[in-house]
Order: sequence, then C-alpha cells, then structure tokens
Amino acid sequence: MSKKYELRLYVAGKTQKSITAVQNLKQYCEEHLMGEYVIEVIDLLEQPQLAEGDQILAIPTLVKKVPEPVRKIIGDLSNKEKVLVGLDIRPKL
Repeated sequence: MSKKYELRLYVAGKTQKSITAVQNLKQYCEEHLMGEYVIEVIDLLEQPQLAEGDQILAIPTLVKKVPEPVRKIIGDLSNKEKVLVGLDIRPKL
C-alpha cells in the first residue's frame, strides 16, 4: 500500500524565495511521489495565526505532516537531495 504525503509549505507573500520553494516542491513531488501527495501552501501574510501551530520560525518552511515522523525543511528547497532526505523519499532509479 502506498503512503500519501501531506505537505504544508509556509511562505510570506509572493517573494522570489517563496515562489522558488513552491516550484521546487511541486517538481520534486511530481518526480518522486506522482499522485501520492497533497500540498497546502499557507501565506503567513494572510494567515499569520497558523504559524504558531507548526511552530514556524523562518520562511519558507516545509512541514511534512504525514507520514510520520513530522519533519521540517527551511529554505527555498533548492537542495533537492536535502529535501528528498528530509521527506524520507527514496529517489527512483
């Protein structure tokens, strides 16, 4: 049975870093998790109260909610290897 990834990406507005993080995340998910993921992008300029729940201290921050363990990755997600390791995704060979 395949596991579904629930990912939450916290950004602040439409900064270059935020846009890059969203693009990188979508690319990695399409490459490695085809159809097995849900991405929720939360703009903290619009919903600042949501930062507290996941203890967001920096942005952009990616939070992997499911499958456990919960993991956080900070930055624009440009380091593909770091992101895949952080999400516990084995690259397809």
